[in-house]
Amino acid sequence: MIDTEAWVLYERSGPIQSALDSDDFRLEKFSFPGPESDELLVEPLFGSWEGNMTHSLQRRPIDICSQRRERRVVIGNGSVLRVLRAGSDVRGIHEGDVGILYGGHVQDEFGYTVLVQGYDAPGTVGVLAKRTKVPARNFLPLPLASNYRLEQWAAFSVRYLTAWSNYRVAIGAYRLQVDAPEDPAPYVLGWGGGSTLAALDLARRAGCRTAMVSGSSERLAELAGLGIVGIDRKRFSDIEFDEARYQRDPEYRAAYRNSERGFLDAVRDWTHGRNAAIVFDYIGAPVFRASVKALARQGVLATAGWLLGMQMTVNRAIECIGRHVHVHSHYIRHGDSPAAMDYAAREGWMPQVSEIYSWEEIGRLARDATAGRLRSYFPVYGVNPI
Repeated sequence: MIDTEAWVLYERSGPIQSALDSDDFRLEKFSFPGPESDELLVEPLFGSWEGNMTHSLQRRPIDICSQRRERRVVIGNGSVLRVLRAGSDVRGIHEGDVGILYGGHVQDEFGYTVLVQGYDAPGTVGVLAKRTKVPARNFLPLPLASNYRLEQWAAFSVRYLTAWSNYRVAIGAYRLQVDAPEDPAPYVLGWGGGSTLAALDLARRAGCRTAMVSGSSERLAELAGLGIVGIDRKRFSDIEFDEARYQRDPEYRAAYRNSERGFLDAVRDWTHGRNAAIVFDYIGAPVFRASVKALARQGVLATAGWLLGMQMTVNRAIECIGRHVHVHSHYIRHGDSPAAMDYAAREGWMPQVSEIYSWEEIGRLARDATAGRLRSYFPVYGVNPI
């Protein structure tokens, strides 16, 4: 057995759902079986706080402990790792090597993620631990030419790999219908967090005209610095759609319609009446209706994850007539990850990390993430000394 220290999430101990409102998430000793012959014993150096970690603590949309049928789990899947020991069957990876974790613990026959380490994959130990173990195949060494900080690679490991895959499918779908000579600089819109920003930065680098919705003045300024147009969400503050409330509450319905018109007017102003060729909607149900309406003909709606809401209603006829393509993706294919990492190291497609929590501050980080108090798109925490 391997003994370590970890932030541990327990199964629900009472009527309170969120682990942050009880004592069900705490720092303590944790033990797990030693690595198998094809696994690595590793120590995380930096971790990235991901949306699925907040979901796990809130126990929605799924209760991780219940789904995994485990009394306690260690979450976390975005990180930079250092190898402590390699199993007897492992080749080409040695003690002291540094890389990022490919979180797709269970993959399908084509290498796409099904279940994620430190989230919904049973029996896995996430990176909110001083030590953990990972399959050797899921250790991705950092590019030799990398001049970027380890905390940047930690933030890159989930959000940027997710964006790489989602963007490639979305732009490919658009180009199947509209050739580059017909629309050499497509309008690409997004709202969400770090993955959205990463996808838009890829689009910008490929010559697209990009914009992102945000209600934070600090983040709008950050977008301007990256060459991405910022659309202030405060101009349409009632944009979140609740279908049941929309049907029964006339006052809410009027406020929503007003905000939706304001949002669509802002998109049309930016696109000179064309609407967006691609919309990256990494939020979900509350803005799905507005996202679809913001699409141009032959437009692509691209989603990754389910930050808010898992069920959406769509008018199939309107989507068919508009020739809209809906792209849904989950993380990245294992074999595509090295290409994304090499591109990042070569071209500077990297997150800017300005917010690093200490190991002891992870409880505060969890509360800040849940309450929407994070100042950065890329919150990172330290685990072990470099």
